Amino acid sequence: MRQCVQELLQYSQDPEHKRNFVETVELQIGLKNYDPQRDKRFSGAVRLPNCPRPRMAICVLGDEKHCDEAKAAGLPFRSVEDLKKLNKGKKEVKKLAQEFDAFLASDSVIKQIPRLLGPGLNKAGKFPTPISHGDDLKAKCEELKGTIKFQLKKVLCLGVAIGHVSMTEDEIVANTMMSINFLVSLLKKNWQNVRSLFIKSTMGKPIRVY
Repeated sequence: MRQCVQELLQYSQDPEHKRNFVETVELQIGLKNYDPQRDKRFSGAVRLPNCPRPRMAICVLGDEKHCDEAKAAGLPFRSVEDLKKLNKGKKEVKKLAQEFDAFLASDSVIKQIPRLLGPGLNKAGKFPTPISHGDDLKAKCEELKGTIKFQLKKVLCLGVAIGHVSMTEDEIVANTMMSINFLVSLLKKNWQNVRSLFIKSTMGKPIRVY
């Protein structure tokens, strides 16, 4: 594992390959002996020890109190009135979903999301994470940036962002190991369901870990 991470970092830091943006490190998973049509599809989320997505764009869908808190914290937000103006328009909801990587929503607002926005956010895999008035908004955002989600859909391959090339070798190794172990715990036959594991930076070549 350490050797693979070293190779990935060497490639991304080579002056020939260095990009003018911070590349994401992705874990790519291939599964076997799994039938997504028949077998139960799995999903699960794990918080990694080192935040893999520091620049993740998060929007607060809030009640009055949470909108005020978001404004004070310099976070993007939408009030219930703002959401009503979208009028469940598919294009408008899709645009909102594309604008942000994730959403936080007040307890009272989250119940209204299907009525206000239809199934758009859910279809985009970005249904909001609930927040209550006792939560610290900034801390919730940091938690969201450090959490990755595994979700099996119709195909036997999936990819998740587990870090970025500005992280240290140790941080990427720790995140990769925790991600793999958590994924294996979700699988019906554990390691017997794993066909392949690769790590890859945004513009780099895939490196086989397993």
